[in-house]
Amino acid sequence: MFSLNRRAAGAIAATTAMLTLAACGGGAGQDNSAADGGEGTTPVTLMLNWYPYGEHAPLYLGVKEGIFAKHGIDLTIDPGQGSTRTAQAVGGKQVDFGWSDTAAVLSNIDQGVDIKSVGVFLQTTPSAVQVFADSGIEEPADLAGRTIAVSAGDAPTTTFPMYLADVGLEPGAVQEQNLDSAGKMAALMAGRVDGLIGFAHDQGPTIANKSGREMRYFRYSDAGLNFYSNGLITHNSTIADNPELVQSMLDAVSESYESAKNDPEAAAKAMVGVDPQTPPEQVLLQQWQETIPLLNTPATTGKVPGTNAEQDWTSTIATLSEAGLLQSAKDPAEYWASSFVPATAGQ
Repeated sequence: MFSLNRRAAGAIAATTAMLTLAACGGGAGQDNSAADGGEGTTPVTLMLNWYPYGEHAPLYLGVKEGIFAKHGIDLTIDPGQGSTRTAQAVGGKQVDFGWSDTAAVLSNIDQGVDIKSVGVFLQTTPSAVQVFADSGIEEPADLAGRTIAVSAGDAPTTTFPMYLADVGLEPGAVQEQNLDSAGKMAALMAGRVDGLIGFAHDQGPTIANKSGREMRYFRYSDAGLNFYSNGLITHNSTIADNPELVQSMLDAVSESYESAKNDPEAAAKAMVGVDPQTPPEQVLLQQWQETIPLLNTPATTGKVPGTNAEQDWTSTIATLSEAGLLQSAKDPAEYWASSFVPATAGQ
């Protein structure tokens, strides 16, 4: 079986050598701002990567508990329609901040979108092959000869060949059917495919709730394949012109995620009814509980949410470059504003 650690180490070394030589409109969403009217606060818009689901519960909890207001922010949260659209909306200054998948952020930066990450929160990828527990697919080897629904161009699909290599399967051993997010779930529940690739903390609990069947996950990270996922982004001009706002936003998001870790039930309850497409409360709770283990890597264990490590950025860039999602492996500084660190990091 091809070792990811050996591959990643080689890619990181190549990246280091290269660098040595070179010396994803605020008005459209629901108003989720603090109930006190936000006197003395700055109005801020945040566009999500998708319609609200459990991963976003801390943001709504932070508004409800006054965490954002405490940091001087009157926050409005807008739903998104994919990380790429969110990244481009931030790049076009349609919103102040975005919540977007790192692969989409880096790809858009490569294409000239004027944004940067100010902190990745989902630091262990939620990417997974998802199957019904009663499907007879007990381990990754059982995927051979099966049909899996994918979404061409997204990070889980583009890195799928790397996952297959790491579990000892050739890419051709698994048939792929290209569908959008909703189509993948519908196809699995209708029995037209044997599984799907996506975010286990999002789609899996939703499918289980709708089908009444237990899900099984083959997580990329369990095979040693990891890369950054969703986090906070903003326009480079905001970083340059209003660094105090960026720092306050990062601090508020970090504190909100820490609060939600400590009280998952309150976090899920804070989301109920925020959007017509929001899942039921019990699904939101499960989605958030599935998110909590994704908030750190070994390099950031014990740190507050949103604390990033340069070695994780380097590894992510190397992996996404090998997968073909990036034009080339660049220094993390091209993508990440490392001067912003959550205020309580390291405490």
